Amino acid sequence: MTVAIQPINPPELKERLDSGQVGLLLDVRDDWEYSMAAIEGATHIPLGELVDRLQELAFEDDIVVYCHFGQRSYQAGLILKEAGFNNVFNLVGGIDAWSQLVDPSIRRYRAPF
Repeated sequence: MTVAIQPINPPELKERLDSGQVGLLLDVRDDWEYSMAAIEGATHIPLGELVDRLQELAFEDDIVVYCHFGQRSYQAGLILKEAGFNNVFNLVGGIDAWSQLVDPSIRRYRAPF
Protein backbone atom coordinates (compact mmCIF):
# COMPACT_ATOMS: atom_id res chain seq x y z
CA MET A 1 0.00 0.00 0.00
CA THR A 2 1.40 3.36 -1.04
CA VAL A 3 1.16 6.21 1.42
CA ALA A 4 0.63 9.36 -0.65
CA ILE A 5 1.17 12.76 0.85
CA GLN A 6 0.07 15.33 -1.65
CA PRO A 7 2.42 18.25 -2.31
CA ILE A 8 0.97 21.73 -2.32
CA ASN A 9 2.90 24.84 -3.33
CA PRO A 10 2.59 28.18 -1.52
CA PRO A 11 0.46 30.01 -4.13
CA GLU A 12 -1.93 27.05 -4.33
CA LEU A 13 -2.20 26.95 -0.54
CA LYS A 14 -2.93 30.69 -0.44
CA GLU A 15 -5.72 30.19 -2.97
CA ARG A 16 -7.20 27.28 -0.99
CA LEU A 17 -6.96 29.17 2.32
CA ASP A 18 -8.68 32.21 0.79
CA SER A 19 -11.53 30.04 -0.48
CA GLY A 20 -11.92 28.08 2.77
CA GLN A 21 -10.78 24.76 1.30
CA VAL A 22 -8.30 23.89 4.07
CA GLY A 23 -9.68 22.26 7.20
CA LEU A 24 -6.47 22.53 9.21
CA LEU A 25 -3.14 24.23 8.68
CA LEU A 26 -0.70 22.37 10.93
CA ASP A 27 2.69 23.83 11.91
CA VAL A 28 5.03 21.07 13.16
CA ARG A 29 8.10 23.23 13.85
CA ASP A 30 9.73 23.64 17.24
CA ASP A 31 8.40 26.22 19.71
CA TRP A 32 11.27 28.67 19.12
CA GLU A 33 10.58 28.63 15.37
CA TYR A 34 6.85 29.13 15.80
CA SER A 35 7.51 32.11 18.07
CA MET A 36 9.59 33.76 15.32
CA ALA A 37 7.30 33.26 12.35
CA ALA A 38 3.99 31.55 11.62
CA ILE A 39 1.24 31.50 9.02
CA GLU A 40 -1.88 33.13 10.43
CA GLY A 41 -4.50 30.66 11.57
CA ALA A 42 -2.13 27.70 11.88
CA THR A 43 -2.38 25.15 14.67
CA HIS A 44 0.99 24.46 16.29
CA ILE A 45 1.90 20.92 17.31
CA PRO A 46 5.66 20.25 17.26
CA LEU A 47 6.61 17.11 15.35
CA GLY A 48 7.89 15.45 18.54
CA GLU A 49 4.43 15.79 20.13
CA LEU A 50 2.31 14.84 17.12
CA VAL A 51 1.79 11.14 17.89
CA ASP A 52 0.62 11.97 21.43
CA ARG A 53 -1.74 14.70 20.22
CA LEU A 54 -3.44 13.07 17.21
CA GLN A 55 -6.76 13.06 19.09
CA GLU A 56 -6.82 16.88 18.73
CA LEU A 57 -7.24 16.55 14.96
CA ALA A 58 -10.37 15.76 12.91
CA PHE A 59 -10.11 12.84 10.49
CA GLU A 60 -12.44 14.45 7.97
CA ASP A 61 -10.41 17.65 7.59
CA ASP A 62 -8.05 18.40 4.73
CA ILE A 63 -4.79 18.90 6.63
CA VAL A 64 -1.92 20.95 5.23
CA VAL A 65 1.28 20.40 7.19
CA TYR A 66 4.26 22.75 7.12
CA CYS A 67 7.63 23.24 8.76
CA HIS A 68 10.69 25.35 7.86
CA PHE A 69 11.60 23.78 4.50
CA GLY A 70 9.25 20.78 4.09
CA GLN A 71 11.17 17.77 5.43
CA ARG A 72 9.70 17.55 8.94
CA SER A 73 6.22 18.26 7.62
CA TYR A 74 6.63 15.35 5.20
CA GLN A 75 7.49 13.12 8.19
CA ALA A 76 4.42 14.50 9.99
CA GLY A 77 2.34 13.70 6.91
CA LEU A 78 3.51 10.08 7.04
CA ILE A 79 2.48 9.90 10.71
CA LEU A 80 -0.95 11.31 9.87
CA LYS A 81 -1.48 8.96 6.92
CA GLU A 82 -0.46 5.94 9.00
CA ALA A 83 -2.92 7.05 11.70
CA GLY A 84 -5.76 7.02 9.17
CA PHE A 85 -6.00 10.65 8.03
CA ASN A 86 -6.89 10.67 4.32
CA ASN A 87 -6.43 14.19 3.00
CA VAL A 88 -2.89 15.19 3.94
CA PHE A 89 -0.87 17.81 2.07
CA ASN A 90 2.74 18.92 2.56
CA LEU A 91 3.65 22.56 1.91
CA VAL A 92 6.53 22.37 -0.55
CA GLY A 93 9.40 24.55 0.66
CA GLY A 94 7.72 25.15 4.02
CA ILE A 95 7.28 28.54 5.64
CA ASP A 96 10.51 29.71 4.00
CA ALA A 97 8.95 29.36 0.53
CA TRP A 98 5.67 30.83 1.83
CA SER A 99 7.50 33.95 3.01
CA GLN A 100 9.23 34.33 -0.35
CA LEU A 101 6.26 33.61 -2.63
CA VAL A 102 3.14 34.64 -0.72
CA ASP A 103 3.75 36.73 2.40
CA PRO A 104 7.05 38.62 2.59
CA SER A 105 6.01 40.07 5.97
CA ILE A 106 6.78 36.66 7.52
CA ARG A 107 10.31 36.67 8.82
CA ARG A 108 12.82 34.27 7.29
CA TYR A 109 15.27 32.67 9.71
CA ARG A 110 18.07 30.15 10.04
CA ALA A 111 18.47 27.40 12.60
CA PRO A 112 20.98 28.46 15.28
CA PHE A 113 22.99 25.24 14.92
